[in-house]
Amino acid sequence: MHQPHAEPRRSIYYRYQVFDAWLPPPSAPLQQAGVVIAGAGPIGLVTALALAQQGVPSVVLEAERQVSEGSRAIVFTRRSMEILQQVGVAERVERNGLAWRFGNSVYRGQRVFRMEAPHSDDDRFFPMTNLQQQYLEEYLVDACRAEPLIGLRWGNQVTGLTQDGQGVRIEIDTPAGPYTLAADWLVAADGARSPIRTQLGLKLEGASYEGRFVIADIRVDLPLPTERLAFFDPPWNPGNTILMHREPHGIWRLDYQLPPGETPEQALHPDSLRARIDAQLAMIGHPGIAWELDWSSVYSARALTLPDYVHGRVLFTGDAAHLLPIFGVRGANTGFQDAQALAWRLALVARGVAPAHLLASYTQERVGAAREIIDEAGKSTRFMAPPTRGFRLLRDAVLSLSLSQPFVRPLYHWRTSRPHEYTHSPLNSAGDDNALFTAGPAHGAPPCNVRLGPDQFLLDHLGHGFTLLCATAAAALPEALQAEVAAARERGLPLRVIAVGAPQSVAGADLSLADADGHLRARHGLRAGGAYLLRPDQHVCARWMTLDAHRLRAALQQAVGQAATPTTPNPGA
Repeated sequence: MHQPHAEPRRSIYYRYQVFDAWLPPPSAPLQQAGVVIAGAGPIGLVTALALAQQGVPSVVLEAERQVSEGSRAIVFTRRSMEILQQVGVAERVERNGLAWRFGNSVYRGQRVFRMEAPHSDDDRFFPMTNLQQQYLEEYLVDACRAEPLIGLRWGNQVTGLTQDGQGVRIEIDTPAGPYTLAADWLVAADGARSPIRTQLGLKLEGASYEGRFVIADIRVDLPLPTERLAFFDPPWNPGNTILMHREPHGIWRLDYQLPPGETPEQALHPDSLRARIDAQLAMIGHPGIAWELDWSSVYSARALTLPDYVHGRVLFTGDAAHLLPIFGVRGANTGFQDAQALAWRLALVARGVAPAHLLASYTQERVGAAREIIDEAGKSTRFMAPPTRGFRLLRDAVLSLSLSQPFVRPLYHWRTSRPHEYTHSPLNSAGDDNALFTAGPAHGAPPCNVRLGPDQFLLDHLGHGFTLLCATAAAALPEALQAEVAAARERGLPLRVIAVGAPQSVAGADLSLADADGHLRARHGLRAGGAYLLRPDQHVCARWMTLDAHRLRAALQQAVGQAATPTTPNPGA
């Protein structure tokens, strides 16, 4: 019988809660479920919440009985905050996290590069927010426990599975013994070591780098702002790199690279940790300062992905699908985009509104995103931890030149995680006016957020289904367009209509935004009669200079995998 750890994890700043294990009724060895999610980490929980918002219940299986140990993912990008806003926890993250936008690279005691992430009055969230993963998981667990469509089963470990064209039979062990769960779909959000990936015999593709890093979270009082700090070739760790981040509750994260040949056991020995952390604090001007260790771990930089995230009725997401270097805060932030992209498709398929082959576009988009990220992250990783003598010579030349030559300093940029643009998605409309626009987000991009008031933004109103954003000054949308919207809803498509530009309410629209200064329309390149169609994950799948009912119907069919004939992306995209 599976016996997960029942004592609260140790932490000097976070109080762990041990949840009751879910135990199967003795009279029901076989249970039924529509969607099962393996893993109650941030990605699995976001997937469950996004499914529930579209009316699809799920069962979440978690082998442990408490949230994850250690701070782990701590930096969440603006796009991740927008996704967390969709599932209802961004306010708590923003209230308790630390917002920032600057990063500093230091070489031989001199700041040689200062990164400044863009931020405007139209952005609700800062470019980055620091918060320990335990808190994020707590907020997501609270949201899931308040959602009647989500069943959280703590202490339930997946031990095996079989599948056919109709579903998946999942073998699960608990403190009370095993049971079997028959599901229509299984979402594997079970992390970097993914037992489900192993059970299916799947292999990740890409590169693993030899360099190892220690993560150490310490409580220490440092009079420094919330900005990323990167130290290259420091005297106490020659040839290597150290990163520092401020976290809430007086905690600082240190990541430092290990010399070749040092084992994780050697690196995590208390004497080794103390000597190196003391050396780093002394180097930044605080010798002998008191500090206390909360958590430490060792990791290697890896840039790997499955070539396909859909395997029959098993769907992979987050670290179960790919392993990405932490440089550029790519791990959890990429996983949130996976969860968002998967959930709306799976919801439509599970409800019978869209064909199962819609899920093929999930793997096409997100594997493409992972490969692009791996290319970018590889550049950052090779700079942070040069894998060969040649790369080290090149990196060291950049370091030396940066002391006197400003033109090389942007090479320090860590290429921060960003929202992927699905420019060539098969779900993009082939018959729209994408190529005619001179402004605004194009095919596959997320929309521009726009401030509408003191505490009101465009993305606040997008909801969880498709959004049709129409520019009009008329009192009503055309009758044919209203009829097509009604027909789409009859087919089960969640579709919200927002009219922009009319001083009064617009008949046929769910919401009317006056946009008196025209700022929203200008940012999207919209004129009267124009429109955008946004998918449930907020990415653009069509935009028109003029919209009619026929074009809307064609775009919706394309976006849910029901196009009459195969189409190719607009060459002007």
